[in-house]
Amino acid sequence: MAAVTEITLILFDLNGVLYRYDRDARIAYLASVSNRPSDAIKAAIWDSGFEDAGDAGALDAAGYLGGFGARIGYDLSEAEWVTAQQVAVTPIGATLALLPRLRHEVRCAVLTNNNLLVRRHFAALYPEVAPLVGDRAYVSAEFGAGKPDPEAYRRCLVRLGVEPRAALFVDDSPANVAGAREAGLFGHDYTGPQELTAELGRLGLLD
Repeated sequence: MAAVTEITLILFDLNGVLYRYDRDARIAYLASVSNRPSDAIKAAIWDSGFEDAGDAGALDAAGYLGGFGARIGYDLSEAEWVTAQQVAVTPIGATLALLPRLRHEVRCAVLTNNNLLVRRHFAALYPEVAPLVGDRAYVSAEFGAGKPDPEAYRRCLVRLGVEPRAALFVDDSPANVAGAREAGLFGHDYTGPQELTAELGRLGLLD
């Protein structure tokens, strides 16, 4: 593992690490506003590969929102899309509480497999973490590559101006952590806030 002095950035996954994500709650909200069956919405957006295309950056924000509405047969507003996202996420307080405890020379950032609307509305969707990471919140659509593709991490770190050997990546997906390690980052398989606290403490990254 890297020496403490080598790590100057911790790159966090979003859903599953900093927030719990309930896709069923999101679909239920979309069904309520569109008057469409939940299973039809799931099939149109998630089973069709449309959401993956958004995450990959194949659609800009307007194209993604328009395509989303067209696929579910409802003229979905941007505000409704945002609300659907908001009802699906719940902060994991014990993990979020670690970010202000990082040593002052260690920055934190977010890399999530998500579309450009999430980037646009990040502060409204994730108000607990937004002030802690500032402008260092990134979605895969910005880079044309998603986790676990090593290019997603490399392109993100170029934007951040950080070498891979100086970054620790934290994700609840072992595949995503493996992709980060392939890109040259250090990785931590997140299983819960207690284990992460212990690992950050072991590395001397907490005040």
